[in-house]
Amino acid sequence: QVHLVESGGGLVQPGGSLTLSCAASGFTFSNYAMSWYRQAPGKERELVATISRSAGSTNYADSVKGRFTISRDNAKKAVYLQMNSLKPEDTAVYYCKNPLLPIWGQGTQLTVSS
Repeated sequence: QVHLVESGGGLVQPGGSLTLSCAASGFTFSNYAMSWYRQAPGKERELVATISRSAGSTNYADSVKGRFTISRDNAKKAVYLQMNSLKPEDTAVYYCKNPLLPIWGQGTQLTVSS
């Protein structure tokens, strides 16, 4: 059974940094690309970043490019999202996901506010 457990969210001041983590189980983690999504209040869920299965390739939404970094540790079956220079508009629930499987975790809340 596929499980995705996100953690690391919290309240951060504008300009601050935070790293989100996602622990995956129930599938062969190293065989799949992984993505982070986010959903802000009243908005649709959007793709934030994707990393290839070997971590050789990454892609980012224009809104986070240069500020966020996605990484993974296949031995730990974990994917991370390092977020710098945070803005109030980054406030959202963040989810990790295997793009090929229809399973979502519970997400982790990030609030950027002074």
